[in-house]
Amino acid sequence: MDKTIQLRVKKDIDNQKELKVRKFKGTLITKDFTEIVHISDENEEFYLNFFSVLPEHKKQIENYVLDYISTNNLNETISIISNS
Repeated sequence: MDKTIQLRVKKDIDNQKELKVRKFKGTLITKDFTEIVHISDENEEFYLNFFSVLPEHKKQIENYVLDYISTNNLNETISIISNS
């Protein structure tokens, strides 16, 4: 059964961070981590982004996400909120 990785993404961000977030979502797909990133509103401040991954790749993908967030200084923009 696939596992879900869920992210909280801040809505009100500058253009540079918006570009980094878009590139991040694109790399999730181009690296074949997932086929689609779903987006919904959490509230007025944040979006929820979530995607399904194979259980055997979940830890690798979580590490990639955390590394991307850190490397691109997106710690206040993107966070993992669920490890279901």
